[in-house]
Amino acid sequence: MAAPVVMAAAARALRGAVRAAAAGPLPMGAARRPRLLGSGSPSAAALPARRSSSALGRILGISAQKPAGALGQHPPPVATSKEEQDHLLQHQPDQPENPKVLKVAIIGAPNAGKSTLSNQLLGRKVFPVSKKVHTTRCKARGVVTHEDTQLIILDTPGLTSPLKAKRHKLNESMLKDPWESMKHADIVLVLVDVSDHWTRNCLSQEVLKCLFQFPQIPSVLVLNKVDLVKKKFILLELITELTEGVVNGKKLKVGSDMKHDSCSSAKTPPQIAQASPPENRAHETHRLQETDKVQEGCSLDSSSDMESSLVTEEVQGPKPREYRDLKNMKGWPCFQEIFMLAALSGEEVDTLKRYLLMQAKPGPWEFHSGVLTSQSPQEICDNIIREKILEYLPLEVPYSVHQVTEVWEEGPSGELLIMQNLVVPRKSHMMMLIGRRGTVISRIAQEAGQDLMNVFLCDIRLKLRVEVKS
Repeated sequence: MAAPVVMAAAARALRGAVRAAAAGPLPMGAARRPRLLGSGSPSAAALPARRSSSALGRILGISAQKPAGALGQHPPPVATSKEEQDHLLQHQPDQPENPKVLKVAIIGAPNAGKSTLSNQLLGRKVFPVSKKVHTTRCKARGVVTHEDTQLIILDTPGLTSPLKAKRHKLNESMLKDPWESMKHADIVLVLVDVSDHWTRNCLSQEVLKCLFQFPQIPSVLVLNKVDLVKKKFILLELITELTEGVVNGKKLKVGSDMKHDSCSSAKTPPQIAQASPPENRAHETHRLQETDKVQEGCSLDSSSDMESSLVTEEVQGPKPREYRDLKNMKGWPCFQEIFMLAALSGEEVDTLKRYLLMQAKPGPWEFHSGVLTSQSPQEICDNIIREKILEYLPLEVPYSVHQVTEVWEEGPSGELLIMQNLVVPRKSHMMMLIGRRGTVISRIAQEAGQDLMNVFLCDIRLKLRVEVKS
């Protein structure tokens, strides 16, 4: 009996240590510095001074300095009680001497990877992730606190049409939440799943409407799941289509010549040129000569089997009257930057994170540094359990499951006891949810319990019971 007590005590000690590191008292006037993983802790000055580490910068051959340290950190755990979480949310933010803040809205089609990217930026899984569409049912905020900068991540449901919302029996808030988030955003990330052959060649009408409604908000194109695209030259073609050939006020022209020799990419890197003013041409030539050095490790060119040519020239910004007919538009010509990453594996997410930190403007923090999300513990629990239900149940069945939490309390050894009823409309749904010899419901409880343990940093005892709606 001693072993569980010791394990629970150790979990409580770890939880307390991490929370203290993130939210403990500081000497007056001192700025908070969250604990970082790895050997080095980058200061604000260590962050690159240019935006050249983005995909656009690499395409143009702009050499980027490698940062001195990683951005990995120990994010604070979420409180296990609603009272404790509410106290943190209402607590006066521990403002550093020169605070900076940036509100980031992430929009895109359903299942583009918005919640996965949000979790990677936060460093802890607090938003539900599933292969099924409409896993995120309401807007929620995540908080990244680094040095004197706070990023507020606005995770939103996928932009969808009223017709599709009716088909999936979605609440009206799922149609309004992305638009509400845009109203409060300082910058918007438009996420596109480049592994989806059916949707990747154009932005959805809902996304374009959103961008058209808020043209004053800086927008960034983020190509997700690039690791699933074998022919990397496709990414160059997608960039020109999704940007209407214009990025940050410059017109892009991409030409490609496919080579049948499978080894050609190793022999000949892409030839990249940039049209620039005469006074900058010598400097640009020097930068382009260094292109070969920075191509190594670039996801665009690592497995490319073609030669590409990209030319940029200054163009006038689009006039509002030219884009009233959104049906004829495939892309958005007002993106300021382009990033390519794989949110699931975390590849290049730190690059995007550094860019966002550099875009932060002076202003007071909205949250205490001990806050990771605006969600309540029960909301996180419901979302994670529903995520597993979506994964294990077929077709439309998961969307009819109603969750009722019966028990939420601390156990005798400090563990969190959770008991939840899963109410389904039919007996056949109950049999599917339970599975043969209880295998399905056991897997759901086991996987959800593990995720909750990582969120709350304490032992979890989760019990799920299935019943038919009377």
